[in-house]
Amino acid sequence: MGEGRGSRAMIGVMVMLWVWMLESQMRSFSNALTYKVGDSRGWSFNVTDWPRGKTFMAGDVLEFTYAFGMHNVMQVEKFFYDQCIPIPKIGRGIGDNVHWSGNDQIQLPSGQSYFICGYLGHCQAGMKIAVNAI
Repeated sequence: MGEGRGSRAMIGVMVMLWVWMLESQMRSFSNALTYKVGDSRGWSFNVTDWPRGKTFMAGDVLEFTYAFGMHNVMQVEKFFYDQCIPIPKIGRGIGDNVHWSGNDQIQLPSGQSYFICGYLGHCQAGMKIAVNAI
């Protein structure tokens, strides 16, 4: 037959809980910070230690600035980071983890992220960073 008042009340509680969770998620991202990788030098050689002493949160944005056509930014797995092998991490679609614009903004997920320049010799020259977002 019909649903009782208890069923409607439960649906109402579930909707309110869902709205609260959505608002919490929005608030956490609204407090996100933007970090310019390499500070005033930008994405360049010898930036490997740049993240040291910084606390990153999931949702923070890394801004990679560099001369278009001179570098790129690749998000890679740890093994490829350690070996400086320019094979991008598998993403949601083709090109999600390879950036070429010269002014790339990448939102950090929770956990460890690894970035390198995929141009020959650049990663080996210190153009790589590992970032942990909590």
